Parts: sequence; C-alpha cells; structure tokens
Amino acid sequence: MGTAADYGYLRRLVLGHSHNVLAPSQDYLFEAHLSRLLRDLGMSRVEELVRHLRARRDPALERAIAEAMTINETSFFRDQRPFELLRKELLPALIERRREKRSLRFWSAACSTGQEALSLAMLLLESFPELATWAIRIDGTDICGEAVARASAARYHRIEVNRGLPARYLVKYFEQDGEEWIAGPEIRGLCNFRQVNLCTGPLPFGEKFDLVFLRNVMLYFSQETRRSLLSEIHRHTASDGVLVLGVSEQADSTLWTSVLAGGTSYYRPVRQRS
Repeated sequence: MGTAADYGYLRRLVLGHSHNVLAPSQDYLFEAHLSRLLRDLGMSRVEELVRHLRARRDPALERAIAEAMTINETSFFRDQRPFELLRKELLPALIERRREKRSLRFWSAACSTGQEALSLAMLLLESFPELATWAIRIDGTDICGEAVARASAARYHRIEVNRGLPARYLVKYFEQDGEEWIAGPEIRGLCNFRQVNLCTGPLPFGEKFDLVFLRNVMLYFSQETRRSLLSEIHRHTASDGVLVLGVSEQADSTLWTSVLAGGTSYYRPVRQRS
C-alpha cells in the first residue's frame, strides 16, 4: 500500500494526462489497475513507482499509468434503448436526409475495446440493407492504446460475447477460435479504431459526424472539462446530427438541445450565430 502522498501524486498525474478526476476514496483502484504495470517494471508496490517517477520524469510511463486508470467498461449493445431508438427513429431520419449524399459517418468516442462500434455496424447491416452501396464509416477512439489494439483485433472471449450479443449475430458475424470469437470482415470493414485523447488539443477529424456516441465518459471529468469537450464535439457534429450520452449525463443547453424519445434522450446541436 502507498501513502496518502503517493496516491495524491498519482491522482494529480492521472488528472493531468487524461482529465479523469479520482477522489481519495478511489485510491484503492490504483492497486488493482496498476498491478500488471508494476510487475512489468519489476516493482511490487505503488510507493516504488512513485519514488521512481519523482526521481526522473518519464512521460511514456506517466501516459501508461493514466491509460491503466481509465474505466474500460463496455459490452455489445450496451443499454439497449439507444440502439432501439437508432433503429426505429434516428437512423431512418438520417438516411432520408442523406439520400443525395449517400454517406454516413459515426463516432464511438471512448470506444474501449470496440463493442459499441461493432454493435452499430451490425445494426446498420441488419436493419438497413439499402446502405450496402453507401459510404459508411464508424470511427472508434479511446485514450487507452491497449484497448484500441484489442478493438482493432476484434477478438473477444466467450464471456464478452455472451454480454449483450444476440446468438444469431454471433453466428452470422463472428468466427470461433477456441474460447474466443473474432469479428468478421463484414463488420470490421466499417470500423476504424485509433488512439485519441478527447481532452488534449483539437480533435483529429476533418469531415463532420452524423452521429456521436459519448456514453458514460464525462462522469469522470470536471465541469470545465465537460464543457470544453462538448464544445469541441459540437464543432465536429453535423448541424442536423445527433449526440448520444449516457443515461446519467447531460449536455450544455447553450450548445445542445435535449430531445426525449423512446424512453431515453439524445441531443441535437444548437446552431451558433456567426
């Protein structure tokens, strides 16, 4: 176990790199989340890690600690209601508005190991076969390099595919390899994953998104970070696009208009005066 000073040092380090706000009551998380990193470094205690960092600045190690402390909780078709809302209302309306352009772009921000993006890909293929000739792109981003690598590999353990993935989709879109299942090219081809820190600098996108998933991410940010991030996402969302947040999250009303539908809510960007 580390000292209060050790944990305070680590909390400040995480805040500086990822903007995740950790309370002293969450200090116990460091022991669990950093255990593998400590083993890789030949260390056994958090205080050894802090002593090493205090003695010599190590940006790569600092980033690794911040990444390790992110909460990579996800599952296929997590919180079913947003996906039902997409299928029944949001996507049909978006498709109608994009018939001339024949392209759609989606973003799974803080995608973790990729299940959300792949769920969206399956939803598109299953419910909207007319999009087969459209240009479809689903961008998935996460601060954690290890999570992005797993998302790109699209390889999941039996326990992971049993969380939310209908059996018919598993058989149709995945191939079994022992205890693991690998997503097939039909859905992987729609998705592109890369490492992005949502809270540092301008986002690396040009074309605007038609729909953005930013779910259960801002819970760990300060109010200032949330406002800044939502403003940046506003710039990258089409004027008639859609933002979907977690059930307990809200968007700044000066930039986003809340719409209640299908037992859940989503947000439309407020048009800014030039």
